[in-house]
Amino acid sequence: MNQISPPSRTGGRILVDQLLAQGCDRLFCVPGESYLAVLDALHDSPAIDLVVCRQEGGAAYMAEADGKLTGRPGICFVTRGPGATNASIGVHTAMQDSTPMILFVGDVARDARDREGFQEIDFPAMFAPLAKWAARIDDARRIPEYVARAYAVALSGRPGPVVLALPEDMLRDTVEAIDRPRVVRPPQIPDPRAIEALTDLLRDAAAPLAIVGGADWDAGAAHNFAEWAESLGLPVASAFRRQDAIANASPVWAGNLGYGPNPKLVARVKAADLLIVVGARLGEATTDGYTLITPEHPGQILVHVHPDPVELQSVYRTDLAICADAHEFADALVHGEHDILPFNDGAEAHAEWEAWSTPAPRDGVRLDLGQCVATMRDALPADTAICNGAGNYAGWWHRYWRYGPRGTQLAPTNGSMGYGVPAAIAAALRTPERRVVALAGDGCFLMNGQELATAVAHALRLLVIVVDNATYGTIRMHQEREYPGRVSGTGLANPDFAALARAYGGWAETVEATADFAPALARALAQPGLALLHLKTDIEQITAATTLAKMNAR
Repeated sequence: MNQISPPSRTGGRILVDQLLAQGCDRLFCVPGESYLAVLDALHDSPAIDLVVCRQEGGAAYMAEADGKLTGRPGICFVTRGPGATNASIGVHTAMQDSTPMILFVGDVARDARDREGFQEIDFPAMFAPLAKWAARIDDARRIPEYVARAYAVALSGRPGPVVLALPEDMLRDTVEAIDRPRVVRPPQIPDPRAIEALTDLLRDAAAPLAIVGGADWDAGAAHNFAEWAESLGLPVASAFRRQDAIANASPVWAGNLGYGPNPKLVARVKAADLLIVVGARLGEATTDGYTLITPEHPGQILVHVHPDPVELQSVYRTDLAICADAHEFADALVHGEHDILPFNDGAEAHAEWEAWSTPAPRDGVRLDLGQCVATMRDALPADTAICNGAGNYAGWWHRYWRYGPRGTQLAPTNGSMGYGVPAAIAAALRTPERRVVALAGDGCFLMNGQELATAVAHALRLLVIVVDNATYGTIRMHQEREYPGRVSGTGLANPDFAALARAYGGWAETVEATADFAPALARALAQPGLALLHLKTDIEQITAATTLAKMNAR
């Protein structure tokens, strides 16, 4: 039988065809001469939305956020050397956040390698500790193989980032290559005996508690796990910055762990005799430096459910380890039968969280961020996406905002600054029907504020809130605790952020008093495109829980 040979194509064309085969409909980039052949192929591929960004760090953050929202790898293209090093922050974020992502890096030509050519870096070596897999494609015929494997690695087990280097001359080669079909994540169904063992543990438990959110957590897992937990009255807390793991309106939602958690939730975790951890790694932030839940957790039974066997037993002694993805695990729970008597703990924990997340007015504070969050809660729908980077400013929303269904919180668990604006752009592109809010401190904003140009270029409806206390607030907080009264290196001289937003083509106002926030918010929400509110606050209000004066008094 005669077989029809595949058509000859450039490496750039083959690569774009593989992305199309994998269902890619959007990619983020900063253009570079090292992958011109890919850009040329994209010219003839209208099915892929090419989002051109202003800095590679912003592009990589957008791809990471897109991967969070879709469950498929977010795609980013950057050039060699400076482009790749700028983009590395997005790879680090994707790794610590368990987000599927693929970074393609244009590379030096093959005959120039190992001569320290223009912008040359050994990318597999550079990204090896940051990514799940990092490789270089030297033969254009093997592009389908490498791309399919990249998708499989990014999606499998604990999802994460893959980096592929693309020599520029390889992309220009015209060769024959056989396309690979779409890669899907294989289902990981929990062992029925493990579900029975968990049921037995729950029958014997007096104070069980679940901690959820993380690797491969999706909308189906959120819905089914919440339904199961509500039927049992089981309190459900989230890992750090996984507050949309289940809708916070659930009657068993207990709040979030991480920085500045509810002391009553902390007490519940310490008092729990059975901990059911689903998807979370129990990392340093979630466990307060591995002290809230210790690796040996004496007096507590730990059930750990995670899709990657390498993660199970890696740090924590685990009494019942279940290797399964969150979706299949939650599905098995909600469709299983049990005779467990319901607990009262879920309702009690939810009432404690509601009290904790209700902001009381602060006396003598000109601009009270707690009241601003309360105003936003009344004005914005439950499915609003809240996107933030790192900084003490985020603590007001972590404490007082009530997150809706899965996909309403985009926040880096690795605590990297500059994430909020790029993530909000990715969310506004992916779900234009939803409200999207980017939160940033003054230090956080200026790390990727240039991406406002990207938002305007795509005519996105986006609300940006910049909290300006003229300080790197988190570092000032640590400084006051460790070296009280010796302020050094944390003060900032800021631009007029409202004027800056208007220069980009957006609408903006400055707010300096609590009473002015509600009308300014209403005007911002009425805008059809980019709107920015510049909130000028006092560094004295160092966190949502304390002030500098109280810290110094201690």
